[in-house]
Amino acid sequence: MTTRSVIAAASTGVISLLVANTVGQAADLKVLSAIAMQTVMEDLGPKFERASGHKLAISFATMGQAVKQIQDGETADVIIIPRSGIEGFVKDGKAEAGNVTEVAYSIMGLAVRSGAPKPDISTSEAFKRALLAAKSFTYPNPATGAAVGSYIVQLVERLGITDEMQPKTVLLSKPGFSPNLVANGEVEMTVNHVQELVPIAGIEIVGPLPDDLQNRFVFSAAIMAGNKQFEASKALVNFLRTPEAAAVIQEKGMEPSAS
Repeated sequence: MTTRSVIAAASTGVISLLVANTVGQAADLKVLSAIAMQTVMEDLGPKFERASGHKLAISFATMGQAVKQIQDGETADVIIIPRSGIEGFVKDGKAEAGNVTEVAYSIMGLAVRSGAPKPDISTSEAFKRALLAAKSFTYPNPATGAAVGSYIVQLVERLGITDEMQPKTVLLSKPGFSPNLVANGEVEMTVNHVQELVPIAGIEIVGPLPDDLQNRFVFSAAIMAGNKQFEASKALVNFLRTPEAAAVIQEKGMEPSAS
């Protein structure tokens, strides 16, 4: 049996076990996910539904929006956002630490329009020069609650080029995929989660940010307190840790959590 066959068989076995443990107890689960996990969840959601018989109602928001929604009284069975956003829920008793599971992590990369020259970003100084040379620049708007956007603001400040970048920075006023601005020629360059760059036609990823500027965003799934569909929610979280899910996570430009 080939290595691929072994992995496929293992994945099938895990999914079969999942179904065996949940079939006959079909539930409707409300899931709130970070936009940065959207391509992953849009792929894995239907797979989980077919495997388990459960139904998912998934909504997407920036981390800041998701946190605010829960603070304002909205409910969800499972929330999938960066771990930093979930820590507040644990502190407030809206989730228990034991019901928080790391599922994936992402890194940031830089992209330009397809066919455009690719700048050198191999070092922090080269990356700084690339930003300064760009005629226009975009990233997720931190005002919409995008965690990666807030980090990029800090990064530009750290590089000492805030004043130079401000007049040529173009930000979406609402949550969305800012790399589309590069794909349609409105903006020259973008920095974002790699998984938000991968699916966009019309752009090319230059590469990840230099190690000393990189930030690793860990995404976790939290089963929320008061959840009346705990076993089904746990099945979803377990599914996100299967070999099948790991393959999709990698395909979409993220890395599955090893912890």
